[in-house]
Amino acid sequence: MGSKKQLYEKYYPNGAGSIFTFEILGGSEEARKFTESLELFSLLANVADLKSLVIHPASTTHSQMTEQELENSGIKPNTVRLSIGTEHIDDIISDLEHGFNILKKR
Repeated sequence: MGSKKQLYEKYYPNGAGSIFTFEILGGSEEARKFTESLELFSLLANVADLKSLVIHPASTTHSQMTEQELENSGIKPNTVRLSIGTEHIDDIISDLEHGFNILKKR
């Protein structure tokens, strides 16, 4: 297995997209707390916008699904999606750090 940089270049030779999906440690409450604590990111369901966006799919875009349907779709109660916009990277990172720090305080 290669370095992270080598793997990135292998799987994303033209660069990666701006949509990231990940799971917050904890459950639905922690995921919502994280999304609501961000200040730069807007809590919207759009994708590929110029502005950075965040969403908690289980309680918003996919809230009509049953637990089984969510699981079959790869959406857990703690799943969060980010769409990275054109704001300065330092501002984006700072906002994400702010959100993670809010969770650490709990």
